[in-house]
Amino acid sequence: MTLPNPRRIPRARRALIALALPALTLAAVAVPAAAAPDTGGATWTADLSTANPDSSNVATDGRTLRLGGGPAEQASARTGERTGLFVFDPHTLARPTASVEADLVGSVPTGAELAVDVRGTRIDGSWTEWVEATSGGHAVLSEATTRVQVRAVLTAPFGAAGPELRKLTLTASSSTARADLAPAARSYKVYATREGLVGGTTANGHKITNRDHFVALPSRRGLSANGSHTYSVRVCAASGRCETAPVWDIGPWNTIDDYWNPSTQRQSWRDLPQGRPEAQAAYQNGYNGGHDQFGRHVSNPAGIDLADGTFWDGLKLTDNAWVTVTYLWT
Repeated sequence: MTLPNPRRIPRARRALIALALPALTLAAVAVPAAAAPDTGGATWTADLSTANPDSSNVATDGRTLRLGGGPAEQASARTGERTGLFVFDPHTLARPTASVEADLVGSVPTGAELAVDVRGTRIDGSWTEWVEATSGGHAVLSEATTRVQVRAVLTAPFGAAGPELRKLTLTASSSTARADLAPAARSYKVYATREGLVGGTTANGHKITNRDHFVALPSRRGLSANGSHTYSVRVCAASGRCETAPVWDIGPWNTIDDYWNPSTQRQSWRDLPQGRPEAQAAYQNGYNGGHDQFGRHVSNPAGIDLADGTFWDGLKLTDNAWVTVTYLWT
């Protein structure tokens, strides 16, 4: 989907930055192989020297985590920002928790962002969505769990200094909340566009190939690691043709619009009906002045971007179209 260049908006701090340090020159440093997860304890310090294989476009010298030198970006959203994901190994807790606090020590230059996402293992063994530790630093999970995983998200404009993470301390609060039986996966009718961008790199570090098969959604809450199908959707065209594809990119238009979630969980625009993308509301009803989160004029109601192979071969689409999407992890 072709979008205009966004006008930058100020970044709000997404977690507690305990100490501001001057930015250093970025360098690509090899990331060691993953180690076994820790066990026990309600408070633990993340190991910045050990990245899970699901990480992408990050560099560490064991003491400081920085963006790597790769071209990974939120390609579908056309934000003009490079993106890095440092995924830590899962951590096992002695007691169930539904709330994890992130305390960071690092630096965030103007225009950059340093955030922490947390997810937990459900009773059926699957993962919850990634939830960001916001404002006060707490990530509230959809259900209590004894196994959590954390990832650091680093973003910065191309050509600008990126954020640095020097220490990350996590604290899990005990919870007795029990999970309800999982309902059927949510399905909504949304407008699909073709992503294209062959040769580009997505938010999770995947290099887009000719007639590729994946999708982009406008929130990283459902972003799978490169090569992973943990977060996938089933997309069906009006013709009845369907394809199941992984979520490997962020967009179109927005990057904080998990419109498939209820308003109590939705990241932004909680006054919109569940299942209604902000871009659709902006295009059809002039919501948010007809603009996306970056202030760009929304020229179509897209709520999902489809890679070329999914678009042409899986669904046999010849133009952008309304499709029914089932968010299989919900």
